[in-house]
Amino acid sequence: MESEMPNGLLLLMLTGLGLAGGSLLAFAGAPTETEALRLIIRGTARSSLILFLLAFVAGPLHSLWPSAASAALLKLRRWFGLSFALSHLTHAVVLVALATRDPALFWSLTNPANVVTGGIAYGFILLMAATSFDAARRWAIWPGLHRIGLWYLWISFVVAFGKRVPANPPYSIALVLLLVALGLRMAAYRRKRAAVFAPR
Repeated sequence: MESEMPNGLLLLMLTGLGLAGGSLLAFAGAPTETEALRLIIRGTARSSLILFLLAFVAGPLHSLWPSAASAALLKLRRWFGLSFALSHLTHAVVLVALATRDPALFWSLTNPANVVTGGIAYGFILLMAATSFDAARRWAIWPGLHRIGLWYLWISFVVAFGKRVPANPPYSIALVLLLVALGLRMAAYRRKRAAVFAPR
């Protein structure tokens, strides 16, 4: 944990600076405050996806193709997760700002069911972030908290990006990345199972 701390904190700081810089650019370049908020929402959705995927595939990549690079990625896995939490909580704050600024527009873009499922996702994000450190792991509500939360978030991303594909085909790129990440985790799991049950 100590050896990864400096690089991890740097990653978290760079994520925060990127979010702040992107938000300032959105407000400086958008014609209206509402449009700036929508730009930030789209931007944070994409940054959250990238950071989530890095945390999601760090273990499988090292399991399938061990190397110095994959080991470095694995060491930073929890920091990718914390950076994801920072990005997606920023996403939530801006969503609330949009709902306050233009409720009619906000509810035209979502519905109560999405708010409920999204709220559950943010509950997982907060719990996972709070229990990401060794000293806090004993506070986890149940042993599988991170695993269950990880899969819930993966499904949430698939639904969120997948439903936009018919109207906006470029969103299929995100869907493909999520499916590739799923394939990597399944391949790593199968290799681990094969090793456990291999004849000795």
